[in-house]
Amino acid sequence: MVKRPVRKLFVEGGGNNNSALKTECRRAVAKLLQTAGFEGRLPRIVPCGGRRHAYDQFCTAVRNLEEHDLAVLLVDSEAAVAESSPWSHVKQREGDGWDKPDEASNDHLHFMVQCMEAWFLADREAMREFFGNGYREKALPPVTGQIENVSKADLYSKLKAATKDTKAKGAYGKGEHSFKLLARLDPDLVRKASPWAERFFSTLDALLE
Repeated sequence: MVKRPVRKLFVEGGGNNNSALKTECRRAVAKLLQTAGFEGRLPRIVPCGGRRHAYDQFCTAVRNLEEHDLAVLLVDSEAAVAESSPWSHVKQREGDGWDKPDEASNDHLHFMVQCMEAWFLADREAMREFFGNGYREKALPPVTGQIENVSKADLYSKLKAATKDTKAKGAYGKGEHSFKLLARLDPDLVRKASPWAERFFSTLDALLE
């Protein structure tokens, strides 16, 4: 019997000790990838909680890869990315200092821009439908440039301002709302709004051929 290659996508998110939230994270990422055209060739999605946990699990995986196996890491960049190499960013960012595993390349590290919630800015219709009555879209940053230019702190404060008066959902909460909304996004809109998102989807598409 021919051994099928192991293909894993290690994702920041889901909380470190919350199995239900990890399950929701896994389903949301799978749904987004299926909508993006990865049906039938999805990698195994591994929600890792915090970004450091995601990095550590990824490093363990790549050290044990066999030929034709694949491990990819998807995390928040936490700050604007000035470096062309994602590994240079996480090596130099204060609080990270991550080394690139010898077995990995630039193709194996990807960013959900400064934080995953920036992807929400690309699909305003999904946000309107999700939050419903009381949602104030004008409180959000305008999408006049790349969504990775929106800082994490600014994005969180404006998300709360836009949603604090919604009737059914209430103010945005990461654990309560993030993955439910992620599963509703149109990946084509996300790709158009974010070069880093485009890089993730196009690179994953090539790696999974």
